[in-house]
Amino acid sequence: QVQLVESGGGLVQPGGSLRLSCSGSAVGNTLMGWYRQTPGKQREWVAHITRDGRPNYAASVKDRFTISRDNAKNTIYLQMNDLKPEDTDIYYCNTSPIGPWGQGTQVTVSS
Repeated sequence: QVQLVESGGGLVQPGGSLRLSCSGSAVGNTLMGWYRQTPGKQREWVAHITRDGRPNYAASVKDRFTISRDNAKNTIYLQMNDLKPEDTDIYYCNTSPIGPWGQGTQVTVSS
């Protein structure tokens, strides 16, 4: 099983930026996605990136977030710009098909 480790979250003011990372064995070999979830609510898909680097985004983050990957480092990234309070969530990465979830990384957007 692929163990995924997310990092890079934190507290940021509205309009600010954060860059999330997700690492794990075999990350470089498959389509990868970012998801987010508020405890008690359904997990929401944010973006995914194919193995050869083609991205796709949820409408709510398109033009603000950028997903990228470094297959040699078995790592994907999520550059988040112009953050809004509604982006506050725990962010997770996962493979496709979905495997075990990691711990996630908390993103809080607040003034």
